[in-house]
Amino acid sequence: MQTVPVKRHKTKIGLYVPQSAPRSSPESEIVNNMKRTGSKPTYIDLFSGSGGFSLGFDMAGYDNIFSVEFDPEICETYRHNFPEHLLIECDIKDLSEERIKTLTQGKSVDVVIGGPPCQGFSMAGHIGRKFLDDPRNYLFNEFVRVVKSVRPKCFVMENVARLYTRLNGETRDEIISCFDNLGYHVESKIVCAADYGVPQKRYRVLFIGKIKGDDSAIVFPEISGRPTPTIKDAIEKFPPLESGQSSDIPNHEAMSHTPQMLEKMSYVKDGGDRNNIPEELRPQKGDVRKYIRYDSSKPSICITGDMRKVFHYSQNRALTVRELAAIQTYPDTFEFLGSKIKQQQMVGNSVPPVLAMSIAQAVKKML
Repeated sequence: MQTVPVKRHKTKIGLYVPQSAPRSSPESEIVNNMKRTGSKPTYIDLFSGSGGFSLGFDMAGYDNIFSVEFDPEICETYRHNFPEHLLIECDIKDLSEERIKTLTQGKSVDVVIGGPPCQGFSMAGHIGRKFLDDPRNYLFNEFVRVVKSVRPKCFVMENVARLYTRLNGETRDEIISCFDNLGYHVESKIVCAADYGVPQKRYRVLFIGKIKGDDSAIVFPEISGRPTPTIKDAIEKFPPLESGQSSDIPNHEAMSHTPQMLEKMSYVKDGGDRNNIPEELRPQKGDVRKYIRYDSSKPSICITGDMRKVFHYSQNRALTVRELAAIQTYPDTFEFLGSKIKQQQMVGNSVPPVLAMSIAQAVKKML
């Protein structure tokens, strides 16, 4: 594989110097927690993934109490970039009440954050089963369990936008009612990451709750009011690559495309789609979001865990993990470990750190 030598460049955020961190023992968990808890507001990150939500809250001046992630490969990336954080590698259902008490040391937790995966969209509600009763949504119930156990001042749950509108709002109301029964006032809102400085049209629903007894309003992040950056603004700083080339910038390595794929993508213009491909070569079936080229004059389409058939706006290749991470607003010093597919999944499943920072700043006003 050919390597393109380039100079290292500093990130605009530049918060982390990646390094490896040892796994924590139960005894060190207690010591580390005692060292970290101070005057800053605190948070627990559930379903942390590679750490986009955590990074945003760190940028806003919070202290991490602990984070939870069950995928070993993802955990390696989190530890690599957050050596000072306490990461609990386990299935959240195995995180006992006793261990939660040990980890929090009886201290007040300001915020619990997370985006629990919810698979039960298609069936629940259509067979007389409520969203919360669908066993595929047990991870949401685990989020509720931890909130009930910890009793934070606030919580933030992020998820796909269709959770807000599903079944004409019945699922949304069911979720709000669940937290209301725990003693939380909850409001929900669909936000677009592009409104907060993220170069991406990414729509998500936020459920923000605060413990009852305080009459102050729930605060959502304020729209930046600045021009939305384009995908070109985000990634043009990276050196050009051809199919199969790499560079000395972490995660900036182009995937290898077949000659047939390279021929197809060569016909697709900046901002174009499969209709630019001659009919005899054009794929006739499949996801309409594939065989398209990013529009350099606009924010990116929503980044997912598989962007292999969405092409760079001016180069005949898919975007590298580094470029996808930049669109998600990760700093360039943040390194993703593991297989290339796993790296893309980590990036695509992340809460953009800049959006997370805006959320954290809004929540801080309620503490």
